[in-house]
Amino acid sequence: MIFNFEQVHNYYERAVFEAVARLSGSYPDYDAGMLADVACMALNRLPARYVRHDVDMMFYLSEKERAAIEESLHEALAFAFTYVGQRHARQPASA
Repeated sequence: MIFNFEQVHNYYERAVFEAVARLSGSYPDYDAGMLADVACMALNRLPARYVRHDVDMMFYLSEKERAAIEESLHEALAFAFTYVGQRHARQPASA
């Protein structure tokens, strides 16, 4: 038997990556490394939800559950952008 797990992924990965890309224009001082850190921080604050197809998961959620997912995504991103920005500001400038 051959197994194909290529479609399996954490639902939040795509959502976080797309949100970071969309919001990056509001953070012009964040370089690519900082944006990657933001994505990591946000993902680490969210639960893992592994799916094969994003649409399948969303189909089975109630409106209340969808709203909770959006709120948790928003909170994780807000925290991550703030945290990464503050950490970067505290680092000494390299010569």
